[in-house]
Amino acid sequence: MMHSEQIKKIIAEGLPCELLNIEGDGDHFEALIVSAEFIGKSRVQRQQLVNALLRSHFDSGKLHALSMKTVTPEEWSALRG
Repeated sequence: MMHSEQIKKIIAEGLPCELLNIEGDGDHFEALIVSAEFIGKSRVQRQQLVNALLRSHFDSGKLHALSMKTVTPEEWSALRG
């Protein structure tokens, strides 16, 4: 089982993020990731990028489920109004 801080650290080490928030209960986690690395990428490509960082943890069963919202800084700014 993983903790939200562990997931946050792994993502932050592999992806420059303007904002990174992870919440969860030990089995299911939700992530909000704002990164310029997502510019020009589809939603699926963005999620594949994040999943690749966590692949070994998914494969080992330590991490079961992660739903994510992956947005660029510009998209985040527009969402916040």
